[in-house]
Amino acid sequence: MIRVSIVGGSGYVGGELLRLLLRHPHVEVRQVTSERQAGQWVHRVHPHLRGFTDLRFVPSERLEPCDILILAMPHGRAMRSIDRWAGLADRIIDCSADFRLRDAAAYERWYGTPHRAPAWLNRFVYGLPEVNREVIRSARYVSGVGCNAVATILAVWPLVRAGLVDPERGIVAEVKVGSSEAGRQVGPASHHPERSRSIRSYAPVGHRHTAEVQAVLGLEAVHLSMTAVETVRGALATCHVFSREPVTERDLWRVYRQAYAGEPFVRVVHERTGLYRHPDPKVLVGSNYADVGWALDERTGRIVAFGAIDNLMKGAAGNAVQCLNLMCGFDERTGLDAPGVYPV
Repeated sequence: MIRVSIVGGSGYVGGELLRLLLRHPHVEVRQVTSERQAGQWVHRVHPHLRGFTDLRFVPSERLEPCDILILAMPHGRAMRSIDRWAGLADRIIDCSADFRLRDAAAYERWYGTPHRAPAWLNRFVYGLPEVNREVIRSARYVSGVGCNAVATILAVWPLVRAGLVDPERGIVAEVKVGSSEAGRQVGPASHHPERSRSIRSYAPVGHRHTAEVQAVLGLEAVHLSMTAVETVRGALATCHVFSREPVTERDLWRVYRQAYAGEPFVRVVHERTGLYRHPDPKVLVGSNYADVGWALDERTGRIVAFGAIDNLMKGAAGNAVQCLNLMCGFDERTGLDAPGVYPV
């Protein structure tokens, strides 16, 4: 059994990690930390786990060595104590944004503060299996992924891989996101009276996940726009791309099938009729699946690529467990093969 501990386990991502790992056949969850909830039963904070664990939260100062340490803290915290965390486990998965970028200058530009541990940036591997699987297998340190970035990357990765994206015009992606993306701590934007019935463009330009998409796709002309919608879970990326050469529906079927053939968690959704003929995050709630698809305007060469995920799963905790499986040599579907919940 692999001994796993979670730092920062009282948030939504921590709760999802526990939901997955408590039933993982090859994992023993040893400790879960929370400074504010120390001493409390885990199920008092995550009521859906009642009867599944008798763990209590502990302060981080009481952490003991383990095989894999998963960091699920807010952005900016992991890098402050990374040397300490590395002393407690041979392998680390960090779910925050602290080690997603390889360049300290890029981190400061997008996150507005100098990186506190720049020497560690090149030691972490970007943790998206669909584009980085073999490197993750042998990695000791794996970064988390931005949920908005994942939805966008998976939507357009086949087009970039096939050389269809015009690098001058690039990609314009509008991402609709649910309220759980803001985390468990209440703020003015996530306060229910403000969020309810809202369709709010909160980051039409300059969103920090742009940097991840640029780095993974190797494109500078990437433009993200974020819209908050009234749902709890889910992210839907609608990406506009102008092809550099004429394409047909048959071409795009070939491109997406070749890119995702054999991928255990990516499903191509492109149907002529039906309510769910395009990807929709509603049918992915609670699952680690990503649905991708497209619509094509052959007259103009505009491809509208879609990527849908549950932001807490494929955009965070589920993806982290998928990386854990790869790092440990398990089948990467272990503990993750449940479909989404429907209806919700």
